[in-house]
Amino acid sequence: FISKKKYEIVPCSMNTSKDIGHLRKSYEKGDLSDALKKTSPIALFQDWFAEAEHHPAIEEANAMSIVTLGEDAFPKARIVLLKQFSSEGFIFYTNYTSQKGRAILAYPKVGLSFFWPALERQVIIKGVAEKVSPEQSDAYFYSRPLGSQLGAIASDQSASISSRKVLEDQLKALEVEYKDKSPKRPEHWGGFLVRPNVIEFWQGRPNRLHDRLEYSQTLSKEWEVKRLSP
Repeated sequence: FISKKKYEIVPCSMNTSKDIGHLRKSYEKGDLSDALKKTSPIALFQDWFAEAEHHPAIEEANAMSIVTLGEDAFPKARIVLLKQFSSEGFIFYTNYTSQKGRAILAYPKVGLSFFWPALERQVIIKGVAEKVSPEQSDAYFYSRPLGSQLGAIASDQSASISSRKVLEDQLKALEVEYKDKSPKRPEHWGGFLVRPNVIEFWQGRPNRLHDRLEYSQTLSKEWEVKRLSP
């Protein structure tokens, strides 16, 4: 089905503004009790993630924002997908030569955040990123569908291209090349492990008196926790 609807381009003034100050809601779906201070932040994250993963209104519980400091000294946020977490930290995969990859390799201090509106929850993480081992990157790469493997090879992530066709032609050529053999993981593609040193849990509450518990890792690798004012 091809729509024949025509869209009219309406010029707009740069001075046009829209007041959205009236948009608000009351957060009433949960709380963060002081009893949770005895829970490790990774265990609490695991509980929250499980709830988000099984919530019918949340499509990608593992979608997270990562903020890096770019080569131009500006911070940049974008959404990536968490693929593994443990007491060591949080793992995602990317192209090491992309803007994101280059920024992390140059300045490995990063910020992660998860926002699950259906649960009225956020998790905000500060940590230091490092490459995972080539063996771990291999294991994940070869677990991906063939199309995703070829996509990682076809895309010179963050590089300027003249058109979408460039990508599509490259993918078609790779599909022919690897019709009867398996592709090899590119050396410039792999995982990052973000080792957290601060993890904050945010639970929306009525009257904007939100609950915030912040866990900070000490030099002895213990977790200290404090409640923050909203």
